[in-house]
Amino acid sequence: MSLALARQEGAEAFAALRGACDWMLACQTPDGAIPWFPKGPWDAWNHAECVMALSVMGEAEAARKGLDFLAATQGPDGAWLGEYGNALPMADRLTLSREKAPAFKDTNFIAYPAVAVWRQYRLDGDLKAARRYWPMVRAAIDFVLAQQHPEGDISWAAEAHSTEADDCVLAGAASIFKSLSCAILLAEAVGEPRLDWRAAQAALRRAILCRPDRFDRTQDRSTFAMDWYYPILCGVMPQLAALARLETRIQRFVVPGLGCRCVSDQPWATVAESCELAMTAIGFGARDRAKTLISWQDRCRDADGVYWMGWQFEEHIVWPAEKPTWTQAAAILATDALHRATPGWDVLVKG
Repeated sequence: MSLALARQEGAEAFAALRGACDWMLACQTPDGAIPWFPKGPWDAWNHAECVMALSVMGEAEAARKGLDFLAATQGPDGAWLGEYGNALPMADRLTLSREKAPAFKDTNFIAYPAVAVWRQYRLDGDLKAARRYWPMVRAAIDFVLAQQHPEGDISWAAEAHSTEADDCVLAGAASIFKSLSCAILLAEAVGEPRLDWRAAQAALRRAILCRPDRFDRTQDRSTFAMDWYYPILCGVMPQLAALARLETRIQRFVVPGLGCRCVSDQPWATVAESCELAMTAIGFGARDRAKTLISWQDRCRDADGVYWMGWQFEEHIVWPAEKPTWTQAAAILATDALHRATPGWDVLVKG
């Protein structure tokens, strides 16, 4: 493909994402928070994902408001309470309840703003802004690492640390590994390198690779797609082992023409998982495979170009009838990585 054709293709792809971006903007509250959907739950992970996507789409003011909201609402201990939207009951057969979701100091959620701040610095090169958000990142990462066990794994939530509910979720641990990678780079950029973070990240990697008994102790999560591809996407695994893990399970999760199942034994392909899997493929240079996965998600767009959460392929319906902001963000970030459109396109796809 010629450079001119590639640029045209990328421009067309981003023009098609305008509706997804506008939906995130419509959901953002005046104080800068980006909930899952209007009157829906909020957590720092999905908020940070949306902040990055808004930056990619050129919505610099909205992205800044999102980062400022994080800084303003961070607790004195460095944490945020994240609401568990996936714990909400269905209000009816198609829609989620708008009741208050349970909230925890989830370590994966708390670590992820580091990725958004580093991604923003990669995009605009504004070291002054990076330094402004650095204390927020530093406090958040220090809080998360206070929940690390001697074996290297990190409790899924501060409330569970050293209790009977203690566990480490594999996908969440891999995401924390990515957050640590970005936080370490940010620390070096602002002139405050953290060797202790490097040591903690190395211990986490060893745990993920060598101590499977430390993960998913209270629940078998191997049917979840994120447990499959997150250790690959986040750069934890050596390349050959990562490629083997990717290829040996792909038929279990990927439905041709639809995308990635959220859970391997459920007839439900989801946009966010499909786009994250596309980014995983991009990390291996499999651009054509990623492009195909992203293109399959077009069936899950409404008339305004906003993505539904997923497709129930036994009933042939969008399900649930929700359009989460983080689903829009995943599609935007995957498109950015596919076309290498903005500086920092590789933050989420390179280990």
